[in-house]
Amino acid sequence: MAETETSYAILGFEDLRGWQDDDHAAALTTFRNTCGDLKEPDWTSLCSVAADAGDARQFFELFFRPVLIRDGADGLFTGYFEPELDGSPVPTPRFRHPVYKMPPEARVNRPWLTRREMLTSGVMRGRGLEIAWVDDPVELFFLQVQGSGRIRYPDGRYVRVGYGGFNGHTYRSIGQELVRRGTYQPHQVSAQVIKNWVRRNPAAGQELLFHNDSYVFFREVSEVPADRGPLGAMNRSITTMRSIAVDPAYTPLGAPVWIEKEGQAPIRRLMIAQDTGSAIKGAQRADIFFGTGDQAGRQAGRIKDPGRLVVLMPIQRAYALLPDVVQ
Repeated sequence: MAETETSYAILGFEDLRGWQDDDHAAALTTFRNTCGDLKEPDWTSLCSVAADAGDARQFFELFFRPVLIRDGADGLFTGYFEPELDGSPVPTPRFRHPVYKMPPEARVNRPWLTRREMLTSGVMRGRGLEIAWVDDPVELFFLQVQGSGRIRYPDGRYVRVGYGGFNGHTYRSIGQELVRRGTYQPHQVSAQVIKNWVRRNPAAGQELLFHNDSYVFFREVSEVPADRGPLGAMNRSITTMRSIAVDPAYTPLGAPVWIEKEGQAPIRRLMIAQDTGSAIKGAQRADIFFGTGDQAGRQAGRIKDPGRLVVLMPIQRAYALLPDVVQ
């Protein structure tokens, strides 16, 4: 079967449903957070203008054109969040599950040990690879799925951790495994359902976690203040409900993106492409950042909706795409 070619269509701002009702100033503030990291001349000149732009909506309408990029797949929006775990800088009877840095040999030997081999062999012990200890192995597993999070110590301090590498094994979904076993139907599976099942079935739950051979390591990123969002793929803090993860093969990191998410809670909002994700592939695929903590996690977990995303491109860059349009 032949690959579907990518197509581009330039829209008008009047074609963006709900455009006039958005808080464009909030989007401009988020855009400024990363625009200084864009190195191409057209982007850098726009960033200079953005620094002093007074009317945010006028700024976007004057200097950008909305571009609808298609690759043949339907639009799909999901949500993600920054988990917040209870933990300790030292092991205690309660806090006994380590959050590990990546050992040097795991960078060289690819793939390295599986999750099961690593956690049952003792290879990680006594090497000073622990960043912190947490009280819940299930929350630690989902911290790895998200790739970053905050750990709250008993004295109120926080340590923030970000993605530090992985063991080289392919990610295997434990939700899909529960469906395969007949434990749940596909529509019943969510992060919370999985967590509850593992806690109700400790021994079988541990085996379920071992089903995923992939293991994510972390690095400490506590230079990011606790009141700001975690670091995204651009190594800058991302913003709740204004930052999205995209596929950079289609959407340039740092670009404004107009979101038209359907479903039970439609979203019409200008967001900024500031992150990526291993599961975020395709021109019409985006992951919306819902914030930090349990409530954000519940909101993000409910999102799996159709819609479309439209990338705002600098004017000359937008029109340069037109010769590539498939007629």
